[in-house]
Amino acid sequence: MAYEPEKDKVLKKWRSENTGLVLSINQYGDGEAKLQIGPRILKKKDGTDGAPVKAGRLSVEDVMWLYDLLDEIKDDLARLATPQ
Repeated sequence: MAYEPEKDKVLKKWRSENTGLVLSINQYGDGEAKLQIGPRILKKKDGTDGAPVKAGRLSVEDVMWLYDLLDEIKDDLARLATPQ
């Protein structure tokens, strides 16, 4: 089965203003909703968004930001999960 981009949906998205790290809840077709960590979108000197890059290793600042969002992410994933 080939990948079909139109079936790939972003259900919810967060972005750290400080580090550019992006978290999102994604779903492919009728599959299970899952958390994706990354990419990282850094700001250019002129203030516009640069091209997305791999998230790479997380800093303490990234981890603290993620930690603060965990309850919201958990609740959203539970709400968006496909019934088994």
